[in-house]
Amino acid sequence: MLEHFVQYFHSVPRELLTLFISMIPIFELRGAIPWALANPPIGGGLDWQTAFIFAYIGNFIPVIPLLLFLNPVTNFLRRFTIFDRFFDWLFKRTRRKGKLIEKYEIIGLILYVGIPLPGTGAWTGSLAAYLFGIKFKNSLFSISVGIVLAGIIVTLASLGVISIF
Repeated sequence: MLEHFVQYFHSVPRELLTLFISMIPIFELRGAIPWALANPPIGGGLDWQTAFIFAYIGNFIPVIPLLLFLNPVTNFLRRFTIFDRFFDWLFKRTRRKGKLIEKYEIIGLILYVGIPLPGTGAWTGSLAAYLFGIKFKNSLFSISVGIVLAGIIVTLASLGVISIF
């Protein structure tokens, strides 16, 4: 079974895998770019430009639906106790980590999304933009610039040009 799984992923184009990996919360482009730049069979073996572009696109794809649908989906799910507790926990955590956004709004959101630290990125940036009431257009701009910033940092670090640790 595992062999079929591995064979399937070897048949999917590396660019598409990079795009899909960068769409996944937690991994985002912080996981997609290093994977894409790594040599096969472990990674995709892509050049840095291709890796960057597909990781950026994949990381940006969930942003618009998140910004548009977080409010209605949250309001609907909060009617159920288990989801209400989850959103309470998630929102408190995001507000606690989002002091930069609360203080500087657009610039803070760019930095929050753009500095590749655990628990930051486009997904949590979208959530923070919703929680702090940042307008859609400003959120979209800030998150897209933040993704570019994160992509540059992760690409340079993956190529060994800079050290982030």
